[in-house]
Amino acid sequence: MKFLEQMFTGMILVPFFQKCIQLLALPIYLLSYIGLWDSICKTIFPYFMNKITKNINRKFYKEKQQLFKTLTEFSDSSGRLSLLEIGTGSGANFQFYPPGCQVNCTDPNPNFKQYLLKSISENPHLQFDGFIVASGEDLHFVSDNSVDVVVCTLVLCSVDNIPAVLKEVKRVLRPGGAFYFMEHVAADKSSWSYFWQQIYDPTWRYLGDGCSLIKETWKDLENAKFSELNLRHITSPVKWNPARPHILGYAVK
Repeated sequence: MKFLEQMFTGMILVPFFQKCIQLLALPIYLLSYIGLWDSICKTIFPYFMNKITKNINRKFYKEKQQLFKTLTEFSDSSGRLSLLEIGTGSGANFQFYPPGCQVNCTDPNPNFKQYLLKSISENPHLQFDGFIVASGEDLHFVSDNSVDVVVCTLVLCSVDNIPAVLKEVKRVLRPGGAFYFMEHVAADKSSWSYFWQQIYDPTWRYLGDGCSLIKETWKDLENAKFSELNLRHITSPVKWNPARPHILGYAVK
């Protein structure tokens, strides 16, 4: 009986409600069809994310503070900490980095730069190497084994190839360096949360510049074969949204 219920839900209800959501978002799909939505989204997305991440930081303050408090453990022998952030966005994580940390920022969307520069000016306790427009799958401008820490938060949900990103992370990290992450992920497949995630996901990708609600990112991290993986599942304190299941932690090369 449970199997038949799941079949009915997956094969009939999910596609039906997906079409309902897509109908409501029809103007976006039409703009995408004629090739205009991508450029529009990349222009307005940074503005809204700059607003949203301020709220996320307030809600996740304790979790982020706890996550990043161990960063200094990965400093080199002279006490210097070099940090590469993938998908820096507007610089929401800067306040959690230790004083003197040397930060290199990357993001595939150049329209984040104006918000990023503002965050840089508000965080004089850090040293910034610059901002490079680049995707996480291609960090060729960073030398092998050259970075103490790589940080990636709420980014892997929108990349095209998570294993490729993690391969690049392992390449640029020095031996014993760490990869810090916090990502929203798919809910348990037997839950109503996952049911709604499936319904929202096709349209969510358009609204969120490629962001997916149903990625099982913890599996990619497990398959990346870091020497050590510290990962835990949490529920977002931001209620009434389909992206509540999260993972956070760090992995050591």
